[in-house]
Amino acid sequence: MQAQAKPYPEAGAVDADWAVRRMAATELDTARGMFFLGVLETVRTGVGEEAVAACRAVTDERRFVGFFNYPVATFLKLAQVAARQLSPRWGGVDEALRQMGMQATRSFLESAVGRTFLLLAAGDPRKLVTNLPSGYQMAVSYGERTVDWKGEGDALFVMRRDFMPPAYHEGVLREVLAMVGTRNPRVQGRKLGLLDTEYHITWEVPASLPTEPPRPSRWRVFQ
Repeated sequence: MQAQAKPYPEAGAVDADWAVRRMAATELDTARGMFFLGVLETVRTGVGEEAVAACRAVTDERRFVGFFNYPVATFLKLAQVAARQLSPRWGGVDEALRQMGMQATRSFLESAVGRTFLLLAAGDPRKLVTNLPSGYQMAVSYGERTVDWKGEGDALFVMRRDFMPPAYHEGVLREVLAMVGTRNPRVQGRKLGLLDTEYHITWEVPASLPTEPPRPSRWRVFQ
């Protein structure tokens, strides 16, 4: 069932937020082409080719290559227009960004590096979350990321100097947890500053079955 469309919220404030994020980026801040392609694919499947053309029009690139690096400022322009195009389809900008984040994860995990990242997790959500900082290092050139464990199936993932809004990474993180069969994963972002966000990641940890004590041997041992 299609989500009910909502008006693009506070367009002026939202556009200003995107603009400030772009101004904070330097030419050394880059992201892989696969994420650009992921945004375009999300728009194509959600809205159609006409919307894809509108997104491409805001970039100077004729095409994107999956593992090439491109300026994150260009990615921000693309994501901003894509979010506006997808907002009516998904009932708001935040959900549109989550959908783009989910596709970003799928695009990354389809690559050779992404498959290796998934292989290292060995189906274990804790290993996967522990390896998230190194996974992001493979994908983008900027930012610092740390994991702080609060308990089993409960962690804070902190991103500093990351340019995308929190909802985008909520989608990224939920999807990557789902890829290893995590039970009921939840991700909640909380802004710490313009480019700093912490993500509270939780999931259901399967109850471990109690182990039976060893049964006494029927055989008597004579010494």
